[in-house]
Amino acid sequence: MVPPSPDDADAAVQALEPVLQPAGWALLNSLPPYREQDALRQGARLREAGYSAELVSAVMTQARLRAKAVDKFGEFASSMLFTPHGLEQATRLPVAAMHAERFQRAGISSVADLGCGIGGDAMALAGLGLEVRAVDRDPLAVAVATMNLRPFPTATVNLGRAEGHDPTDTEAIWLDPGRRAPARGGTRRLHDPEEYEPPLSTVIDLARRLGRGDEFGPLGAKLGPGIDRDDLPAETEVQWLSFHGQVLEATAWFGPLARPGVTSSAVLIDRDGAHRLDHGPDATADPGSGPLGDHLYEPDGAVIRAGLIGRLAADLDAHTVDPTIAYLTGDHRIDTPFARGYSVRDVMPFGLKRLISYLREHHLGVLEIKKRGTAVEPDELRRKLRPRRFGNESATLILTRIAGEQAIVIASPHGSPSPPSPDPLP
Repeated sequence: MVPPSPDDADAAVQALEPVLQPAGWALLNSLPPYREQDALRQGARLREAGYSAELVSAVMTQARLRAKAVDKFGEFASSMLFTPHGLEQATRLPVAAMHAERFQRAGISSVADLGCGIGGDAMALAGLGLEVRAVDRDPLAVAVATMNLRPFPTATVNLGRAEGHDPTDTEAIWLDPGRRAPARGGTRRLHDPEEYEPPLSTVIDLARRLGRGDEFGPLGAKLGPGIDRDDLPAETEVQWLSFHGQVLEATAWFGPLARPGVTSSAVLIDRDGAHRLDHGPDATADPGSGPLGDHLYEPDGAVIRAGLIGRLAADLDAHTVDPTIAYLTGDHRIDTPFARGYSVRDVMPFGLKRLISYLREHHLGVLEIKKRGTAVEPDELRRKLRPRRFGNESATLILTRIAGEQAIVIASPHGSPSPPSPDPLP
């Protein structure tokens, strides 16, 4: 989490203090489900009932955050406390459960959660019966995590820093380094892993100190999805995770938590469950390039970041449309959770007049526009096409390069797990 200034931290703790008292906690849990349109009236009724303005503000803020947190924590959100920033940075509960299961499968019984935030990962670990020592440097996070972990007798929360942690306190370590820094008007995302709090070098050092001899100990670290695989030791497994098409994180696993022979992997969570693609030392790195086939595939971002384009191309009997573009193509339709598939209807060199004539001829007016490897922006192209009406038929326009030349591929989605959301041209 972003370290608050002492004044900000004190103010934030004071603002939450009314909810931490028994009467405030009881009032919060007595409120009906939060509805934005009813919030002002509900707050006014509470003040008319004699509750202080500070308490009303605190419980209404928590009610709003609980409603927002359902997306990450499901039914557990209704009994938790949150901070806006803590909720934004918290691991989704299904993802935290996957993290926790890896510790459990490795036979770990105790874990230090360093940089615990509001306690999402610690909840998942403790929920599997592991002894958890949660630590954060932010007093507000410690207060919130303490409340959120109260149902778990095997979990404790303390104020502290990862840099001062004694690795011998627990069998394993879980870290979620701070990846944002204060900036004017909010925060900025940190891309250099040595700017993380703690920096990546400290994470690696903790893994070494936790191990024996030259071997790393059991440590997992949640890193930014833009991390370079070369920044981590070769014997580490790095797992990129995509949640319904959005790449959320890269997790580095050290020691016995890393699977033998797996250097990187992609995990995708969609409505059908979790899917994993692994990269071993013998995986194909170069899928080769060639002509556009009958089908085009758009690999998930986690697959691309994990360097698994070659592995996926082999599974699809496909190749890239251009050596520098992460679109795959082949003559056979093969459904896969690791890429969105399209049936190619036509292809043409990029040109606005030619495209308009084609849309008119084929009555295409409901368009999804995608791009990769071209300077043309979908929103810019859509503005240039308006206000023309070409019909009610739908298609996907894919702006890309084929063998080095700018091209437009007209395609139809396979009906994959993530169907397009067409935007009708007015």
